Amino acid sequence: MSDYYNAFEISPVPTPGPDATPPEPFRGIYGMPAFVTIPTSDLAASVDFWTRGLGFINLFSIPGRLVHLRRWAFQDVLLVTAESVPAQPPAMSFSFACVLSQLDSLVEACRTLRPNSVDGPRDTPWNTRDVEVITPENARIIITAAKPFDPASQEARNLAAIGITPPDHLGHGDNEEHA
Repeated sequence: MSDYYNAFEISPVPTPGPDATPPEPFRGIYGMPAFVTIPTSDLAASVDFWTRGLGFINLFSIPGRLVHLRRWAFQDVLLVTAESVPAQPPAMSFSFACVLSQLDSLVEACRTLRPNSVDGPRDTPWNTRDVEVITPENARIIITAAKPFDPASQEARNLAAIGITPPDHLGHGDNEEHA
């Protein structure tokens, strides 16, 4: 028996490509394996930005205290009331996956709500296109979309240089040693 497990089977992130379709927001309840808690001094304004700008849904709320937001499965944010928020965004960021076809509309929606909130998009050496968003709470959020894998690209060479090769369904490669 192999210790290798194809984690793509449980991920809501679709295979990158020009026809990749994002999953619908996940409305089920589950034990959250990870989530981010963000303090806000204006819960209504924060919910508005996260839902209309970043595409989250209001899964449930405790009026005046907490709002549980979600996009895809395992993309959970808890907005909690606080007296104040940091004056500056932290160096740390939190990333959420999307598909390439969503990036332009997310950028436009965020810029419409908060004109100076978006930096990017920019392509990364690890084959994603990222947008940095500073939310009303001064949280630094990265919206990241995997680009289609091109085995002849510089990004593929960057990944191969550190021992990461594509799964068999994307090209030749064997990641068993990385599991």
